[in-house]
Order: sequence, then C-alpha cells, then structure tokens
Amino acid sequence: MTAVLAGCEPADTALHGYVEGEYVRLAATTGGLLETLSVSRGDQVAVGAPLFSLDLTDLTAARAAAAADLARAEAEYADLTKGARPEELDITRRQRDQVKANLVNAEKEFVRLKPLVPTGAASQSSLDAAEARLISTRAQLKELDAKLTADQLGARSDRIEAARASVDRAVQALARIDKQLTDATPKAPAGAMVEDTYFRPGEYVAAGQPVVSLLPPENVKVRFYVPQALLPKLPMGHHISVGCDGCNGTIDATISYISSEAEYTPPVIYSVESRDKLVFLVEAKPTSPSPALRPGLPVDVTLEQE
Repeated sequence: MTAVLAGCEPADTALHGYVEGEYVRLAATTGGLLETLSVSRGDQVAVGAPLFSLDLTDLTAARAAAAADLARAEAEYADLTKGARPEELDITRRQRDQVKANLVNAEKEFVRLKPLVPTGAASQSSLDAAEARLISTRAQLKELDAKLTADQLGARSDRIEAARASVDRAVQALARIDKQLTDATPKAPAGAMVEDTYFRPGEYVAAGQPVVSLLPPENVKVRFYVPQALLPKLPMGHHISVGCDGCNGTIDATISYISSEAEYTPPVIYSVESRDKLVFLVEAKPTSPSPALRPGLPVDVTLEQE
C-alpha cells in the first residue's frame, strides 16, 4: 500500500493504513481442567457475561478448609479477649468466698490457742498446726484473688496479639482462595466480540494461560504513517475520515497517538515511491464503533484540513 497526496495543493490529504485491534485475553490464575466454555468464536458478549469455568472441586474443598480455619482462629481470639465465661467466674468467686470464710475461722483459732500454750491449756503442736492452716489459707485466698483478676481481664497481651495474627492470616488465606474461585470463572470485562477460544472442555489449562480472546469495540484503532511535513497539521484530537472496501461511506475517527520517533516506511505500506521516506506512526480511534473495521483491514485515511 502507498501513501499518496491527492493533488499538488489538496484540500484534504489521503493516506493508506490498516485496522488494528488490542485483544483482551482472559486466563485463570490457577490451573485445572476446563469444565465449561460458554462462548464461541464470533459471539457478541455483554459485560459480565460468563466466559468459561475450570473444575472447581479442589478449590471448593480448599475454601471449606480455609473457612473452618478462620472460624477456629476467630473463636480462639474471642475466647482470649473476653476472659472466662460468667459461669467460670461464678465458680471462682464461690471458691474465694469459701476460702475467705476458712481464713476467718483459721485466724480465730490461732488467736484462741496462742494465749493458752503458756498456761498449758493447749499444746505447742496444736498452735503450730493452727498457724500452718492460717498461712496456707492466706496463700489460697491470694491465689484465688489473682485467678479471679486474670479471668476477668482475659489472656495476656502477647497471646491475644498472636491470636489476632492467626485470624488475619486465616482471613487472607480465605480471600486468596475466593479470588482463585472468581478467576476460575471469569466474566467479560466489557461488551466485546469473541475473537478466539484456545481450549475445549476437558482439556487441562495451565495457570495464566489464555482461554478466550475478546475484542471490545473501543479497542479497535486505525494505524497509518505520515511524513514529517504533515505532523504540524495533525494535533492530538484531530479528526480524520476512514474509508474501506465494504464500508458504507466514511467513518469518523480522532487521532489518539502520534509517535515521537521517525522510522522508514514499514513493509505493510511499502512502495517504490515511499521506500526512502521517514514517516511517523499515527493512531486514531473511531468516534463510534463500526463493525466494518476489522483488524488487518486496509483502509484509506483522509486528513481533513481544519
């Protein structure tokens, strides 16, 4: 194809170019057998339409296990932060009340026996036993006081922090599996045409390997090359007209990209007349989608003078 000027002082400049498409290739982040393929080549799909699904047996089982791990971690964390249950606290309080009553009796017994030993009315051994009971009962009361305080406060901060970290890890693990499940059943990110499919149901698909290729209409663009002399007349946003065999009239497009580097005329539009010319790549996007513009289609580009 050849870039030509339409006359010596044309109102418009005509060039040749071609249509290019930027395809969206959908893949799963995990490998597995392709269970269903919901689309075929040439189908038009709406945004959110299901495209394919991998076998979810292993992922479903992994999610159930991850959900169970999270439930256990949350239960342990809750148990550590809330302290002992009310019924457990009641038992400790009753034990403390009993020991406190025993302490009162032990103190009375010790006070009663102490003046009797010098008179011989009580033996030294009985006083020693009373003193031992008094000391032991005081120790029991101190231990129960500490236990009651600890039970009301809950676990130590380091244990609580470790339990909180376990919950966070379990949440992240479950989120990863949920994302894998979502990725294993992808939906169309935009309305598009199904350009190609690469697997059939029952075949194994490796992680990251495309299964479906989509071409959204907004990803279609026209590429053409212009000589340096024309660049000042082609600002970004400049309107052009695109024509092709089979097009019903011309199609309006807007320049969206101009290369900053010159290159020799590429083979796709090479001709004897243009073989030594340095040109710049220009891309334009149709103002509205046109089914006539198919990737690879040669087009005539008219640079409208403004």
